[in-house]
Amino acid sequence: MIEAQHVTKVFYRPIRKQGLSGMAKTLFSTRKEKIVAVNDVNFSIGKGEIVGYIGANGAGKSTTIKMMCGILTPTEGKILIDGMEPYKGKYRNKVLKHIGVVFGQRTQLWWDLPLVESFKLLQSIYEIPEKDYNERLTNLKSILELDKFMDSPVRTLSLGQRMRADLAAAFLHNPDIMFLDEPTIGLDVLVKEKIIAAIKQIHAQYQTTIILTTHDMNDIANLCERIIIIDEGKILFDGPLQDVKNRFGDTRQVFVSAKDRMDLEEFNKKFAGQLQFEVIDHYLSITFDADKVQTKDVLRYVFNHCEVIDVKIKENSIEKVVKVIYEKKAY
Repeated sequence: MIEAQHVTKVFYRPIRKQGLSGMAKTLFSTRKEKIVAVNDVNFSIGKGEIVGYIGANGAGKSTTIKMMCGILTPTEGKILIDGMEPYKGKYRNKVLKHIGVVFGQRTQLWWDLPLVESFKLLQSIYEIPEKDYNERLTNLKSILELDKFMDSPVRTLSLGQRMRADLAAAFLHNPDIMFLDEPTIGLDVLVKEKIIAAIKQIHAQYQTTIILTTHDMNDIANLCERIIIIDEGKILFDGPLQDVKNRFGDTRQVFVSAKDRMDLEEFNKKFAGQLQFEVIDHYLSITFDADKVQTKDVLRYVFNHCEVIDVKIKENSIEKVVKVIYEKKAY
């Protein structure tokens, strides 16, 4: 479906000097700074996958997405969408009919028109037959709860409403591939949950291939089974989300509030020194690798040795795992 083969993208920008005289000199200078935005990137994404493409600001995510959409041309290597290079003129229109794009801070809707008129214009642009258009729009209105504002001008919509409308617009022509760039940015928790649930439902129904870029690790955990991590233009990791957790250990934290004090030295000795202790907000935090220590055994020991008031269990977060990968710069 999507293949990136040794893709490199290089930009050149003038070396600017300070001050008015420096600006004047820059106009006539040929000196330029070389910036490698994407550096020898390789991956393939199959039909129906939901892949999280993540990285820090400036890591090369958006540049890669723009090359996959045909907006930019690779300096070296090539990107294939169903065997076609999307940035080449002879393939561009054919590829564009089979992809959809949602940018969290931009919209493809017409600002002053009622939402329904934007959808009608998109029907004409993508040449969607009337029967297919009506079926898909009815389905998307139900999934994304659009009925209340279908006749409202786009400029009057809230951010959450506009994002749901943009999702509907992007899925209206039933694309094979969908690029979602920060689709939940700036949204409150309840609206985020609706957007994520809608994406899941649409994916299950149409088996759309989805590439998601986001800084929200909850979105990744809720949607993606595979992630690609890019940093400074290079791929640091590409594989199943669960493999990341397995690689860095399935860390658990048990938080205990109790009336009695336990002998922590004896506690740790019982588990062969595999436990780490810390007091956080009047709770005793017990951290361990669940691959080496059973959670039930830790809880059993706690309940047998003190009178417990409250207990909480927390799994290792994907944020922490990704942070470790960034720090090590390798998987």
